[in-house]
Amino acid sequence: MNSVQLRMARAALRWGVREVAEKAGITANTVTRIEGGADAKQSTIAAMQRIFEAAGVVFLPDEGQGAGVRAPNTSSSEAAS
Repeated sequence: MNSVQLRMARAALRWGVREVAEKAGITANTVTRIEGGADAKQSTIAAMQRIFEAAGVVFLPDEGQGAGVRAPNTSSSEAAS
């Protein structure tokens, strides 16, 4: 997960920085720094990735088109089927 994917995942779930920080057990300042491109411990990145994946976000690898995320399906019409 890179900084762009972090911002994309957070936006897809409509989570604030504080919510991500609380769920991942880190500080909001750390989330903000990582979103800005600062280096972080692999364990911190892994903790954030785990909470996003638990919420249904899928991280897509960079296959020549840039890395991305797939947001969880939250459509009520599809959830009902």
